Amino acid sequence: MATAYLEFLSVLREHNTKEWMDAHRDDYQAVRKAFLADVGQLLAGAMQFEPGLAHLQPKDCVFRQNRDIRFSANKNPYKTNLAAYLALGGKKSEGPGYYIHLEPGASFLAVGVWMPPAPILKQIRQEIDYNGEELQGILDSPNVRSTFREMSGEQLKTSPKGYAADHPHIALLRYKSFIISRPISDASVQSGRFVAEALAAWEVGKPFHDFILRASEESEGGDGLLPIL
Repeated sequence: MATAYLEFLSVLREHNTKEWMDAHRDDYQAVRKAFLADVGQLLAGAMQFEPGLAHLQPKDCVFRQNRDIRFSANKNPYKTNLAAYLALGGKKSEGPGYYIHLEPGASFLAVGVWMPPAPILKQIRQEIDYNGEELQGILDSPNVRSTFREMSGEQLKTSPKGYAADHPHIALLRYKSFIISRPISDASVQSGRFVAEALAAWEVGKPFHDFILRASEESEGGDGLLPIL
């Protein structure tokens, strides 16, 4: 069924209306059911190196297709991708996790945390301040460098408050998100190989995940990591 993901999403991109979706609800439900099954495989595999995910079900990880258009200039009602976030608190987690994103010509997988709230961001920066050599060592390790792109995410143009411009890890401290990612080809999505590809890459990225998680858990006692699903 993975072969139908990109085809469905391509057509949805061209006909992004409630009327079209209502007329093709059965097609969407079939795609969603197949994606939930694939995320189930991802969870089962990821639990082998991340046992904390064992309490999750695929529905806890898969994002809704509906877009929140309340504050967006783009009023298209539906996302044109399929996505899931495997984290300790599921898709609502504010802490780090493992992400999969399927979209025609733009599929990718990632490890880390996107735009964490201020208390968690503060703790991550503090951990980098104390143990930046450890994080840089993870990013420079041969496995990580050969598997992922360089760490990405929005950065401050100046130094974050409380840190000198000549801090030895100022380049890392300026990040507002902490993510390592790699693209997934359309062929990998269509063949279903992306499941094995994601699991292999995520396992390589686990030390990066664990560094960010260690810092995040110190923020406000880690309450933000385990929201009610």
